Amino acid sequence: MTRRLPRLLAALPAALPAVLALLPQAALAHGGHGAATGFAAGFAHPLGGADHVLAMVAVGLLAALRGGRALWALPLAFLGMMTFGGLLGALGVGLPYVEGAIGVSVVVFGVAVAAGAGLPVAGLAATVGFFALFHGHAHGVEMPETTTGLAYGAGFVLGTALLHAAGLGLGLVGGRLRNAAPVAGAAMALAGVAILVRSL
Repeated sequence: MTRRLPRLLAALPAALPAVLALLPQAALAHGGHGAATGFAAGFAHPLGGADHVLAMVAVGLLAALRGGRALWALPLAFLGMMTFGGLLGALGVGLPYVEGAIGVSVVVFGVAVAAGAGLPVAGLAATVGFFALFHGHAHGVEMPETTTGLAYGAGFVLGTALLHAAGLGLGLVGGRLRNAAPVAGAAMALAGVAILVRSL
């Protein structure tokens, strides 16, 4: 069993997108969160749908594939721009094509994973940061009126950081990830296409 564990962990990134995309109501993370308020509502938001989960786990995978400075630069670029986007959303500043951009982010990140994250770190960080703006805006727009912005924001930043950490962990667990990256990335990109179709 212990010999199979590295193989199972290496296969996880390829299986995750398909599982998440097939879950009912999982395509979009932009629904209500029941009675959750404040920190709990913010924490639940990025975990509540395949679009956010796939994109944020993919950022961690990209960082692990690229290595070096990317290990911290990509998650920080996402968190920083997502926070800014969240502020814009909470203040009522509109952004065009938010849902579409979130779906496209899953496709783009999937293609980058499949390609082995070959872009320079600065290019990857800029791409990650650009799409993070839309993810953050979705979080901010859907902040419940009964919550404080600080508690809600802290929740969605922590939830996002944990998803990045999950992607990093998957990427750093075994050296076989590079062999699985094309399959995992292609599955993510296809899941992103499915998310885009469902959002239409």
